[in-house]
Amino acid sequence: MSTVLITGAARGLGLDFTRQYAAKGWKVLACARTSDGLKGVRGDVHHHPLEVTDYKAVKALAGQLAGEAIDVLICNAGIGGNQGAAATQALGSQDPAVWREIFEVNALAPLMMAEAFVEHVARSQQKKLIAITSILGSIANNAGGRYAYRASKTALNMEWNCLAKDLAGKGVICVTLHPGWVQTDMGGPTASLTIEQSVPSMVKVIEALKPSDNGRYVSYDGSELPW
Repeated sequence: MSTVLITGAARGLGLDFTRQYAAKGWKVLACARTSDGLKGVRGDVHHHPLEVTDYKAVKALAGQLAGEAIDVLICNAGIGGNQGAAATQALGSQDPAVWREIFEVNALAPLMMAEAFVEHVARSQQKKLIAITSILGSIANNAGGRYAYRASKTALNMEWNCLAKDLAGKGVICVTLHPGWVQTDMGGPTASLTIEQSVPSMVKVIEALKPSDNGRYVSYDGSELPW
């Protein structure tokens, strides 16, 4: 049986990742603050209460799951900022508190998860370490604005690029994956993709990853993104 660990597993993209992998017969370690969104999901799903910025709790969970081999770890939990995020992150409206919150969740927390669970992933058969990023983190493809969110995803991309190099000797495949512009609480109702279009496509991309894909930055359809 293959095992996947998903952060932010009880809502949005994370919840559909949970559904998709559970339907495939995987053991799902669903990490979320509450289990409310997971009710009704059928399959081998194990809820682990977790606030990803509680690093003592992250280490404790890694210890609790010390015997697990995690084939795929998906660092999915992320935030866009407070209400009206685009406006509050425009030049002239920068809020240091918003920056700290966004970087804490989007950049530091995924790295702490990777650090805590790297050996769980390395001992598995598939050895895949995935970060859900955004095309907004691309420096080469930048339209400006959304300073804090863009910068947090650029930082996340750099972290995973470093992990790809540092963990290559363990055979771990580190990939940053852009879900597209999706109709979630963050993406809004006018986004071009539904969750049901985005997540199954990402699952297919993850399934197809090979050691030669280590260090890639790709979109939900598998296409390469510019750094």
